[in-house]
Amino acid sequence: MTDHPTPATPTPTLPLLRKIIQLLENLFLVVIGAFAVVAMAQEVYETAIGLRVELKDLLLMFIYVEVLAMVGVYYESKKIPITLPLFIAITALARLLILQGKDQPPANLLYESGAILVLAIACAVMTYRPGRNGLGGSEGQD
Repeated sequence: MTDHPTPATPTPTLPLLRKIIQLLENLFLVVIGAFAVVAMAQEVYETAIGLRVELKDLLLMFIYVEVLAMVGVYYESKKIPITLPLFIAITALARLLILQGKDQPPANLLYESGAILVLAIACAVMTYRPGRNGLGGSEGQD
């Protein structure tokens, strides 16, 4: 007789490990959402104390809203559409451009603007690629 290894049987630790990972994932999503809400409250407080709202403040609030939306979308679908982090990156770069103002060399402004353009093109490609929004291909692809 030849010694053949017996097929590996699923261990009970695998479902337990998946459950632990899922619980940690949910816990950290709640933490991220709570931190975003706290940061928004702090920003509203600082803006109210200063009695002045600037574009940089609005863009920061928009970033917080996008983070909350990303957490909400993940809870609903267990997926994060690639466009949400891209929108956050675009908004963050726009805020950086505004904060830096005219003090930066023109080349930096071009690089940062180019990065925004590349991210915007990526969003357009991801949104209008075949298989999405009835534009061809199979539905439900990410």
